[in-house]
Amino acid sequence: MLKNTIPPKNSGTSRNERHEIIRADASDLREWMDLAVRVKDSFPGFEEESYRETVLRNMARGSALCVRIGGNMAGILLYSVKHGCLSYMAVAPEYRRMGVAGSLIEKMLEETEGDIWVDTFRADDPMGDAPRALYRKFGFEEGELLEDFGYPCQRFVKKRGERNE
Repeated sequence: MLKNTIPPKNSGTSRNERHEIIRADASDLREWMDLAVRVKDSFPGFEEESYRETVLRNMARGSALCVRIGGNMAGILLYSVKHGCLSYMAVAPEYRRMGVAGSLIEKMLEETEGDIWVDTFRADDPMGDAPRALYRKFGFEEGELLEDFGYPCQRFVKKRGERNE
């Protein structure tokens, strides 16, 4: 087991036990960025250099998670404990519909307290069908309509009460 592998909190069967969930660090940056660039068309406003800086900051804070399957980086997730948000999540196309995104969300929810939000595609955007269904499955509810990087989106919020800061 790698030194930065995050063991599941419970010992029974859980979705997280299906995947190796790792707290990513700088040694994972090349593979992380390779995946992010592969799926960048799904992220309006994606700017590689500023994103790389954001990833490195999150890695240093311990708020960058990734899933490996067979040694390959299958999914990545950034979150902010301070702001209570899921900042970024992507799954490699060949690993979609295998529970990777759900495993990442479960681990993030275990590591955070209080309400948490994520901005995603609006209901009328065909790219929004899968992520909106996934967030609903985890108890996120539709919130305000807004724009990120000039692209129409909608905030989803999971209500869990107060955060300890």
